[in-house]
Amino acid sequence: MTESGWHCLGIPYNPKWVSYIFTMRHLVLNWIFLMALGTTAHANPPSFAPTDADIRKILAERIDEQKQSIGIVVGIIDADGRRVIAYGHPAKGDPRPVDGRTIFEIGSVTKVFTALLLADAAEKGTLRLDTPVSSLLPPDVKMPEKQAPITLEHLATHMSGLPRLPGNLLPADNDNPYADYDADKLYAFLSSHQPVHRPGLAHEYSNLGAGLLGHLLGLKAGLSYEDLVVSRIATPLGLKDTAITPQPAWSGRQATGHNAALEPVSDWDLASLQGAGALRSTADDLLVFLEAAMGRTPSPLTPAFAALLTTRHPLGDDQNEQALGWIVTGKGDDRVIWHNGGTGGYRSFVGYRPATGVGVVALSNTSTEVGVDDIGQHLLNRNVPLAPAPVRRAVIAVDPAIYDAYLGTYRLAPGFDLTIFRDADRLFAQATGQDRLEIFPEAEHRFFAKLVDAQISFTVEGTRAKKLTLHQAGRDMPAPRVEN
Repeated sequence: MTESGWHCLGIPYNPKWVSYIFTMRHLVLNWIFLMALGTTAHANPPSFAPTDADIRKILAERIDEQKQSIGIVVGIIDADGRRVIAYGHPAKGDPRPVDGRTIFEIGSVTKVFTALLLADAAEKGTLRLDTPVSSLLPPDVKMPEKQAPITLEHLATHMSGLPRLPGNLLPADNDNPYADYDADKLYAFLSSHQPVHRPGLAHEYSNLGAGLLGHLLGLKAGLSYEDLVVSRIATPLGLKDTAITPQPAWSGRQATGHNAALEPVSDWDLASLQGAGALRSTADDLLVFLEAAMGRTPSPLTPAFAALLTTRHPLGDDQNEQALGWIVTGKGDDRVIWHNGGTGGYRSFVGYRPATGVGVVALSNTSTEVGVDDIGQHLLNRNVPLAPAPVRRAVIAVDPAIYDAYLGTYRLAPGFDLTIFRDADRLFAQATGQDRLEIFPEAEHRFFAKLVDAQISFTVEGTRAKKLTLHQAGRDMPAPRVEN
């Protein structure tokens, strides 16, 4: 486990998996598998993406059979140019089809845009990667330091030592968890935070760090983060539908986000942390962005795109690296450059494989455990399997009186507890600092959540449980009881 803040915009990276995503709407418990890197063999990898019919079949199965989304749009770049394959609808009950112009929240794919802004500023000489963060903050804000200053490069590569989320993120609305986290709260956290280790020592995925980077770039330029993205990236590249604030031209084209139960949810607003995941975009725009990133089309940002990949930090093995913004996985012909994202109602993936010249965009208007990362990785390398369909679980009838044996607080990690409590005849789990999540009985002493792919089993001695175990993605995470 990482920190107790689990509101998610993208990936906390673990080198054991190509993707390791927190996908919560309320309480996030999920450590999501997509595929093991070691299985992407070098045995005759295809050099081209699947056909439109192959892709449409994948999307239809994901939506119609697995019930993992309402609408998915996939964009492909290959030797024949750009193409878009879409399936499903912009909202539950909406008969219209999604397409390449449908607007989605793209979550942490925003981080690549934020890193590109930094690289562009460095190319122009207005900032340096080693510029200390403290030099760009208002003078009354004390930037946390441990042995060395935190730099802009540290923020862009998740090497700052800052936590995943600020400890004072206490949402007024858990359905829009970042909306009230303004600059005053951000500055208050920075001024009071005590780092655990010095910057540059370890990779620790941080939405706080990426959000802070976007905030600082805006301060330096004298522009809002959104205006900076539009003026420095969207306009030069010709991205017509990439912004944060809904535009008049988006009327009738915005998707609605949905949770894992396929019910509509609120869009997210990120206030002072916009650089971590606030952008909205389309598959059409992201294909243009990706072509520029791949070097297929020249642009004023070509040097900045190249610079994103010149700075890299290893991620614990010899296969995976963190670049500026991008994640780089695999070696040789299997190397993939990518990022994904997730908000309360959306999933996104953008990536490319240099050896084949294939790029992929995948956007979904549903926040489910499977998401679209596996689709993106599979389309880049068909030796990478699609994620298995989620297990269908059934609620069994039990006497609610048995719930009393499970009530209490259990420690999953330092600073991250899971409290089990009753509300009349219903049982809930609630993580530190998060909203409650209802869990349902499926066997004796075993429960499951409907909104995330997670199960909890209790070890009972006598009349009460002495511990619980969280089961996800093949991992069993024990948590002893810590309170009576």
